[in-house]
Parts: sequence; C-alpha cells; structure tokens
Amino acid sequence: MSHDHAHGSHVTARTDRRWLLAALVVIVVFMAGEVAAGILAHSLALITDAGHMVTDAAAIGVAVIATRIAQRPARGAFTYGFARVDALSGQVNGMTLLLLATWFTVLGVRRLIDPAPVHGGVVSVVAIVGVAVNLLATWLAGRANRASLSVRGVLGHLLTDVWAFLATFAAGIVIVVTGWARADAVASLVVAALMTWTGWRLVRAAGRVFLEAAPHGIDPQRLGATMAAVGGVAQVHDLHVWQLGNGAVAMSAHVLVSPPNDCHDVSARLRSLLAEYYGI
Repeated sequence: MSHDHAHGSHVTARTDRRWLLAALVVIVVFMAGEVAAGILAHSLALITDAGHMVTDAAAIGVAVIATRIAQRPARGAFTYGFARVDALSGQVNGMTLLLLATWFTVLGVRRLIDPAPVHGGVVSVVAIVGVAVNLLATWLAGRANRASLSVRGVLGHLLTDVWAFLATFAAGIVIVVTGWARADAVASLVVAALMTWTGWRLVRAAGRVFLEAAPHGIDPQRLGATMAAVGGVAQVHDLHVWQLGNGAVAMSAHVLVSPPNDCHDVSARLRSLLAEYYGI
C-alpha cells in the first residue's frame, strides 16, 4: 500500500517548474555580473561564489528536468515509474557540491599562502547584492514542492549561497578597514565548508532513497506493533516501508486476520490508520 504526499497533478508539476525557472533567471543574470566583478576586484571569494552559482543554475535545471521525468507513468521496462529520478537529481547536486568544495578549498589554501591584492569595496557591494538576489531566488524556488529532493537540492544550494555571500561581505569589510587581503581566502574557505556540509546531506538523503531505508520519523518496528494492535489483526509480518521520491512513502506487509473478522474491513481500517498517523 502506498500514498503519495507530493503533488500528483501535472498542473502542480508545471507550476513547480515555473517557480524554478523564475529562480533560474534571477541566478543567471546576477551570476554574469558577479563573474565580471570578481575579475575586476581580483577576488577569489567572489569567483568562488560565482562558481557556486553555476552549480545553483545547474541544480535548478536538473530539478526542472527531474520534475518533468518523475511525472511520467510507469511503462515498458520501467514498471515502477520514474519517481526516483528525483533522488538521482539530489545525488548529482550533492556530489557536484562536494567536488567544487574540494576545488575551492585548494584554491583558498593557495591564496592564504600567497595572497593577491583585493578590492574590498567591490567585494562588499557585490556580496550584499548577492544576499538579496539569493534570498529572492530562495523564495521563488521555495514555492515549489519541498518534499522533492530535487527542490531540496536547489534550496540547499541557494541557502548555502546566502551564507557564503554574508561571509564574503564580511571579508570585503575587513579588507576595506584593515587591508588584510587574506580575508578573501578565508571567506572562500568558509564557502567551501558550507558547500561540503550541504553536499553531504544531499548525498546521504539520496542514498537512503536508493537503499530503500525507512523515511525519517517512521520506526518500522513500532509501525508493525501499531498495526498488530488493530482489532481483528492476528499477525503482521514481512513488513517493509521505504521512500520512493518526491515525498512518496510506500509500505508492504502480510497481515493475517483472525476469524470471524472480514479481511476487507480490517484492511480498510489499517489503510485509514496508516494514512492518518504515518502519512502512508
């Protein structure tokens, strides 16, 4: 038995894609300006932020494609449908973040050892604008279905960018006030650390879906005991509960019904219980 918490209609899926595409436009426009500003100011922190925004744009693009594919009905060899494309998208986003974090860490350490002159004023102005732009993009993307790992991946990218721009803004102020150019490298390392944390969470969440682990908040043993306590249930065994993707949770179990209870009546009561208390 299964129940889909995510949006089931194509209209809602199209709405999700519109919100994500609006966020994509905002990100791409600002990213182009930030690259130019980073080159002008000789700021690794701005270039790092811009590089992260490239992954933001890619994450949104992947999420748009994933939401479209996930809506396709089961057919041909894909008898279970395409719901797990959502988890695949989240995993790709997470791994991209981890790889970029490694690269930016190397660049940041090099800048710490051999700092370059940085225009702190430009860094500060671009960073504070970046905070506003990413908050707007986060709001737009957040209007989509947050149960989706694709959308969660996008939000993870964007929220990381908000904190990254705050760190970059702080570095720009430090450079303006003290002239300490290494603050730019420190900010880039902070961004890399945030990317690592977000990337690992996405990879781990996608891994739970692929390994068919029980969703967070559902203890299979307690779930089985709750079902066994329902009137007319003699025994519950072979119980499995897992997440399909897009917030959809599925469960299967063999339930023995004690006579003279009607199996259809017991089944209906079990389904009602699972839907009300466990969202299954």
